[in-house]
Amino acid sequence: MSSFNAKLLAVARQDPRYAYEAYEFIFQALEHTQKMLGRPPTDEKADPNEPRHHVSGRQLAECARDFALQEFGMMARVVLRMWGINRTADFGELVFNLIEAELMSKTTDDCRGDFHNIYDLDESLSNGFRIVLEED
Repeated sequence: MSSFNAKLLAVARQDPRYAYEAYEFIFQALEHTQKMLGRPPTDEKADPNEPRHHVSGRQLAECARDFALQEFGMMARVVLRMWGINRTADFGELVFNLIEAELMSKTTDDCRGDFHNIYDLDESLSNGFRIVLEED
């Protein structure tokens, strides 16, 4: 996942709550969300910050969960926790750190609160996974 980007590294250093990889994950989750909603930039020259590519905080948080499960399976909760992501509000903190660094954009209606208490990360990333040990 990681090929270091100097701008992202600077953002990660400014807010040490989150690992560099958490920022990469948010970009990948955004791309995944845009694809799921049929809003991806159509070519490399398209501006991903145009309103037609915009996704809400709720949409991003929900698709980030799906993307984490797709990418990391049963380890999704462990991976996100290692990167400092413990609740959906952390997705918002990451996004707004990127907005402040001018690496993402927002509309006038977007705010950090859009990411608060959307779902319980522990439950949603581990629900449905069950480890069964065979007895001898």
